[in-house]
Amino acid sequence: MQVKTIWVARAVSVLFPQITNIFGYRQDPLKWHPNGLAIDVMIPNHHSDEGIQLGNQVAGLALANAKRWGVLHVIWRQGYYPGIGAPSWTADYGSETLNHYDHVHIATDGGGYPTGRETYYVGSMSPTPPE
Repeated sequence: MQVKTIWVARAVSVLFPQITNIFGYRQDPLKWHPNGLAIDVMIPNHHSDEGIQLGNQVAGLALANAKRWGVLHVIWRQGYYPGIGAPSWTADYGSETLNHYDHVHIATDGGGYPTGRETYYVGSMSPTPPE
């Protein structure tokens, strides 16, 4: 994964310890995952009120820090939320996973691939709490 994508994944894992699965690189026809630009934050009990609230908090945190963290867009529960701009709805792709009901997709502008000299200190990213 690229540097800013790693930052976002680590911030989410620190700030939301109940999140146990975050996926990054995978083959896909779109550029986000194959190029290390996106993560999928799997939401436990995503059907429950608590799961939906958790997903809302993860999405909100990413969007609140969009400029700082290089977040380009978030997709959650068929909503497409650009880092800057008005949200919109996605098409129905036919499954919970493709419609992003079981995970929050967070895409970044990358920041380049790691060189090995990076320090991923969450405090250095100055997270802004979601409102």
